[in-house]
Amino acid sequence: MKLPDKATQPTMYFIGVTTEKSSIMKLFPLWAKELGLDGTVLKGIDITIHAPEDDYRKALSFIKDDPLSLGALVTTHKIDMYNACKDLFDFLDPYSQAFGELSSISKKDGRLAGHAKDPISSGLALEAFVPKNFWHDHSGEVFIMGAGGSARAMAAYLFDQNKGLNVPSKMYVANRSTPRLESMKEIMKKLCPKAPIEYHHCPDVAINDTILKDMKPFSLIVNATGLGKDRPGSPLSNQCEFPQNSLVWEINYRGDLLFMHQALHQKEKKNLTVEDGWIYFIHGWTQVIAEVFHIDITEDLFRRIESMSNSFRF
Repeated sequence: MKLPDKATQPTMYFIGVTTEKSSIMKLFPLWAKELGLDGTVLKGIDITIHAPEDDYRKALSFIKDDPLSLGALVTTHKIDMYNACKDLFDFLDPYSQAFGELSSISKKDGRLAGHAKDPISSGLALEAFVPKNFWHDHSGEVFIMGAGGSARAMAAYLFDQNKGLNVPSKMYVANRSTPRLESMKEIMKKLCPKAPIEYHHCPDVAINDTILKDMKPFSLIVNATGLGKDRPGSPLSNQCEFPQNSLVWEINYRGDLLFMHQALHQKEKKNLTVEDGWIYFIHGWTQVIAEVFHIDITEDLFRRIESMSNSFRF
């Protein structure tokens, strides 16, 4: 990990893995102008996946101690950053504490704050393509591959008690390692104790294929593993079979996106709706930018940002 030099102008950071490859590096100057944030800049801080705790603490301490470093968006490292640095924050919002992760670092009145924005941004992204009353009308299931911050936020959103009967009939969560799977299980027991969720340790794609093959029609299948973005590949094999009339969500928008291409290959045959992570990306960034710069991004302003961003999609 290489930390940037001390900021000489109001600066927001992007803490990720391959930050320079993200569209946000081209979009941020345009958004800043639209949002009245002239003179601000965005810089990346790349950290290897599951880095030593000291790397996360050094990155956060740099932002905390530098007056013109105003905050950061965290991706990929949301859980690791929380676990390594929670004692360094003056404030952690309820979502952050409940989910054990954070995606937003900001400052206000000399206090360092951490927020988990995924419960909001993932919900907004799902609302953009999941038809109204989809679960009530079809009794479909959900299969989330991955058990990180995004997966936890989605699961809690889909089983929110305020949704009444419009919830999935069942959810499957699969992950390649057990610690995050067990952690998500404990979190969901507290947040949604009655939710019908099965947790599967799936170090091999063949296990994911088997779960997928037995799912009901009108289901939702999500790749929240990071495969296809931070690392090449897919959590499914090319022999996988998606359930008929289902929704398929690749939560990333860049990388080899093999999972999305596997779904697109079956789109006509299985009548699939296939979504990438573009709208999730925009919601995620605007939520954190609003927190870092203490501004209100109205629905109209969000639509203008979305419109100006679409030419950078690929």
